[in-house]
Amino acid sequence: MKLGVVGLPNVGKSTLFNAITEAGAECANYPFCTIEPNVGVVAVPDERLDVLAKMYNTKKVTPAVLEFVDIAGLVKGASAGEGLGNKFLSHIREVDAIVHVVRCFDDPNIIHVEGSIDPLRDIETINLELVLSDLESVKKRLDKAEKYVKTGEKSYAEEAQLLKKLCDTLESGKCIRTLKLTEEEKAMTDGFFLITSKPVIYCANIGEDDIGKSNPYVEKVKQFAKEENSEFMEICAKVEEEIAQLDKSERAVFLEEMGLKESGLSRIIKKGYELLGLISYLTAGEKEVRAWTIEKGTKAPQAAGKIHSDFEKGFIRAEIVTYDDLVECGGFNQAKEKGKVRSEGKDYVFKDGDVALFRFNV
Repeated sequence: MKLGVVGLPNVGKSTLFNAITEAGAECANYPFCTIEPNVGVVAVPDERLDVLAKMYNTKKVTPAVLEFVDIAGLVKGASAGEGLGNKFLSHIREVDAIVHVVRCFDDPNIIHVEGSIDPLRDIETINLELVLSDLESVKKRLDKAEKYVKTGEKSYAEEAQLLKKLCDTLESGKCIRTLKLTEEEKAMTDGFFLITSKPVIYCANIGEDDIGKSNPYVEKVKQFAKEENSEFMEICAKVEEEIAQLDKSERAVFLEEMGLKESGLSRIIKKGYELLGLISYLTAGEKEVRAWTIEKGTKAPQAAGKIHSDFEKGFIRAEIVTYDDLVECGGFNQAKEKGKVRSEGKDYVFKDGDVALFRFNV
């Protein structure tokens, strides 16, 4: 799963991405790896793994991971190919969700591309380019669908009706994600691969001096995200970059001194994981403790298939214990003795934190 980091020049986008990838480099068993100069893989923070590692006395801990993409900067006219517009749009189409970094700090030494600080204007600049790009795509599809409607094919009539609805929203300057759609409409819209239908975290980047203080810029971004029904968070990219460069043992002390409970990076990675509709189930033993990424609503055979395709093909049952019950009992066998382990079949829907042992036969 990919999250694209976007933003105008000099808003802190690359600083945040550098902090994310620097933090990823500290992951012992799932190291940060550079796929391209602007792509990095980082671990999803999960305190449960450390607890299970101690319980099973294993040194191999494999967390769930997310891929972050630092997407090329954007300028007005990107939808028409200005600047790196075409490259920007092609990259952003490939991600599953967007982290939109918005500058919410004053600094005369860092020039803003527009000459002043106005977070809502900055959001509108990027969103408008994405809306225009989607509008062009939707209009092409609508023209094609309307031609086929004349053949009397019912499916094209439904598609044309939905495309008109999307077109009206985009022509009003709004993103598709603001539109209330039925489950059927949403499924159809997903097949159009529109940029503005992607979920977003609006990330208000503040200055060091603003940590713990009220900030009028931040409040504007927060209100905008609420109205759009998108996610919001506040972060200081510069501080996050400093934290990421510290040894792991020093990070907790630094955070405490700054009055922070956890790093902004941990929050943004966790929020991104949730935004994508992902959860983790766990496997634990002396050889390895591991988190496996699945989508919410995944049933037992498909969850087993994440480990190996043979597990899914020959699935018999899954022995499940909740993380809390496993920790309380002190181990899988002890949990089984106390009746905390359940035997689940093919229709069982996995929940976050389920610890699983699969039975299969190929």
